[in-house]
Amino acid sequence: MKVKDLIANLGFESVHEGEPDREISSVYCCDLLSWVMGRASADSAWITVMGNMNSVAVAVLADISVIVLAENAPIDSAALEKAKQQGVNILKTDKPAFEAGLLINNGL
Repeated sequence: MKVKDLIANLGFESVHEGEPDREISSVYCCDLLSWVMGRASADSAWITVMGNMNSVAVAVLADISVIVLAENAPIDSAALEKAKQQGVNILKTDKPAFEAGLLINNGL
């Protein structure tokens, strides 16, 4: 599944599409950034409520395909600007993290 498929087929809303053709191979749900850095798989869809600059940095370091902001969590303007500079995909959903992860996982 590609990032653009989350938007087109699963109803996720685009915040920023840096690489919409990027493949997603797994799902990871966590809000503890250091935990994500050490445990999230490359090419994963990372579901979190952390919409700040550090989240974008973690996504780059961990080679994550897309950040999905659960429960319509906001992203601050500095983080969005950094995501644009780094080509990081960011989507959002009104669903809780578990439901969003389950939806993505079932689509893989």
